[in-house]
Parts: sequence; structure tokens; C-alpha cells
Amino acid sequence: MTEIANQPAEPQVATTTATEPTRPAAHRAKRTYNPVTSTIKHIVLIAASLLMIYPLLWMLVSSFRPTDEIFRDTGLLPANATLDNYTFGWTALDQPFGFYLLNSAIVVVGCILGNVVSCSLAAYAFARLKFSGRTVMFAIMLLTIMIPYHVVLVPQYILFQNFGWVNTFLPLIVPKLLATDSFFVFLMVQFIRGLPRELDEAARIDGCGHFSTFFRIILPLMVPAVATTTIFTFIWMWNDFLSSLIYLIDPKMYTVPLALRAFLDSTGQSNWGAMFAMSVVSLIPVFLAFLFGQRFLIRGIATTGIK
Repeated sequence: MTEIANQPAEPQVATTTATEPTRPAAHRAKRTYNPVTSTIKHIVLIAASLLMIYPLLWMLVSSFRPTDEIFRDTGLLPANATLDNYTFGWTALDQPFGFYLLNSAIVVVGCILGNVVSCSLAAYAFARLKFSGRTVMFAIMLLTIMIPYHVVLVPQYILFQNFGWVNTFLPLIVPKLLATDSFFVFLMVQFIRGLPRELDEAARIDGCGHFSTFFRIILPLMVPAVATTTIFTFIWMWNDFLSSLIYLIDPKMYTVPLALRAFLDSTGQSNWGAMFAMSVVSLIPVFLAFLFGQRFLIRGIATTGIK
């Protein structure tokens, strides 16, 4: 008995074997790759893309053609390519075309700053603060999106004329400081609602008020929404023709859309070549803004519930 007790215990061999991970009962059907279907889809998408960008390509090619050949030659390869449209178009108006680009840049920068500051503050108030009438005011704000701009155009013009703001950039910039673009307010409200409220509570415990919480906690997290607001404001205001036409009278105050319209003369000869050339020049800032801000634009739209 003593010998049996002193014998070392034999190592136990594990009898359990590794089992394969359990698979769900309902197997998903695997998609089979069909090269014919894939090729047809790519051909259709490429054809649709070429059809959509054809007007842009035609304008680009026409900017290198003489004016008398623009509407006679329908091909995409100019027979007599020239840069005269660019050199003439830059100095054809009362001021160099760069002067009008600067005017548009001033308006765009002022509108971007106004929309980012005012719309973000209004969105924070709707998303985080609790006050009487919040739901009704938010609903009224959403209803203003459905109101056409032409409905309020005449009252606004009378108001700004009484202020003495006509023929200045103020009617184009000042309304943006009052969060008049409800679309951006709604976009930012949706984004802020997706942020955890625990961040606000932690900031409140640390002694932050509403402004400190907004500028230190919420605003740094709103980069995608702010970038989306910036890009859309840039594109919309850079191409805005109606508002500039209503409020800007002096040719020295013209923005890019009005300057492009000045190349056309209904009573005389229109310089289509110069207008197309300067149109290509005016598209470069918009293209660069979308190119560098595309990543933030997609993130801002995808994370705000607007899908």
C-alpha cells in the first residue's frame, strides 16, 4: 500500500478535442461572381458617367476654341486650339477677373464663418438645452426649409434697403450670422444627438458651463458636421447668382456669377469663348474644395442620420 501511494500519478491525457465553431442554422447564400454581368454593369456605369460629365468636357474644350467655331464644331477635340480666350477673358471686363474672384472669396469666407458659428450654437441649444417651446421652435425651423427663397426676397430687400446695405456684401453675409440656413442647423442637431450625454455630464462635474462644454467638448467632436457645412456653404455661395444680382449693383462689387454674365450681351455680340474660359477658372476652387473635403463630407452626412 505504501509503494502504491508513493508512485507518482500518471499525467492525464486531455480527451477533449477542438471542435469547429458552430455555424448558424441558416446559411447565407454565397454570391457567385458572373464576369458577364459585372462587365455589363461597369459599361453602363461608365457610359452614364460620360453622359453626365459631357457638358463639362464640352465647356472645357470650347474654352480653347475660337468663338466663331464653338457652335460649329461639335467634337471634343478642338481643331484650332488657342489660349486667347483665357488671356482675353481675364482682362475683358472693367476689372481683371481675379478682382471678381476676390469679391466671391470675401462673401464665401464671411458666409462660412457665419454658418459655422451660428448654426452650431443653435444646434447645440436644440440638441442639449431644455427650454419651453423647444419642440415647437424646432418644428418651425424645419418648416422654413420648405419655404421658397423667392417668398421672402421682397421683404428682405426692403429691409436691407432701409438699412442702407444694398450694393454691399452685408445682405449676403449678415443673415448667415443669424442661423438662417435651417438645413445646417438640422444636420448639426442630428450629429450632436449622436454624441453620448456622459461627456456633458463629465464636463459639468468638472465645472464647465454650457459655453465651455460646447467649445471644449462638443465642437471638437463636430469636425465632420462642420466640414460638411463648410463645403456646402462654399459651393452654394460661390455659385449664387440670384442674391448677388439683387443686392449688388456696382460692377466693382460683382461676384464671379455676375462677372460671367457680363460676357453675354443680348443687344450685341457675346464672347462665348471668354465666358467658357473664365467658367473653367471659376470651377477650379469648387473642384479643389470638394476634392480635399470629400472625406469629411461623406463622414458628416453618414453620421448625422441623413442617408
